[in-house]
Amino acid sequence: MAGRILPILIGALVAFWLLMSAVFQVQETEFAIKFRFSEIVKADYQPGLHFMVPIVNTVRKFDRRVLTRNYPAEQFLTSEGKMLNVDFYVKWRVSDVGQYYQSTGGDEEAGAARLAEIVKDGLKGVIAKRTIQQVVAAERAEFIGDILQFGGESIAQLGLTLVDVRVKRIDLPTNVSESVFNRMRQDFLRVASQLRAEGDEQAQRIRAEAERERTEALAIGNRDAEKIRGEGDAVAAATYARMYQRYPEFYSFHRSLQAYRRAIGQPNDVLVIAPDGEFFKYMKQPGR
Repeated sequence: MAGRILPILIGALVAFWLLMSAVFQVQETEFAIKFRFSEIVKADYQPGLHFMVPIVNTVRKFDRRVLTRNYPAEQFLTSEGKMLNVDFYVKWRVSDVGQYYQSTGGDEEAGAARLAEIVKDGLKGVIAKRTIQQVVAAERAEFIGDILQFGGESIAQLGLTLVDVRVKRIDLPTNVSESVFNRMRQDFLRVASQLRAEGDEQAQRIRAEAERERTEALAIGNRDAEKIRGEGDAVAAATYARMYQRYPEFYSFHRSLQAYRRAIGQPNDVLVIAPDGEFFKYMKQPGR
């Protein structure tokens, strides 16, 4: 009994192994290629279960998703003749898995390296047509379109599709940076001097306008003051004339008091006047 169970068990195991070896599964994120003794038989498998002949057929799978690869800084020449250090990364995916396998042997590193060379050549052509400012301001779609124009056929021969190229950082070489910064500094100083000169000119214009308005205001004020003073003097003179006509003695006495106030009692004054003169008339006759 035991002798019959063992061959059955072995046969079942072999059958299970053959069945498992004859079935392979393709995920939605994968490509699959079936080989017959290293020769590609089929490469357009859809996600799901598929069959093959064990030992005769083998299957290799490749990532269907978008892959990202960063690349170290490379130097590129702009249309101005300036060198730029550009760090960039590339997003790509396999579009034709059969072509991809034939061109790279299915080696992702080899595919990334060949794609990098194509993209570098494209970036070289793209940057060579632009100034530094245009490179910095360039739109992503414009970059990709120009790179595909330069290397689209070569990328397609790899069985790849270029999804995106992004510039992470743009630096100038040290010697170029110093000259650019010096030029920028000179430009800023020139602009500052121009703005300062315009400000001084405007300040002088405002100051002159204010001085003119001040002079006009003072002139008008002095004119009005002189006019009012003249009118007041005229009124005072008319009043004094009426008083003199009406009270000549009182007017004479008042004028004498004013003369005494202005002439007597001032510091360091010396008066040489005859005591019996007309000036002291009201002092000699207090009774009047």
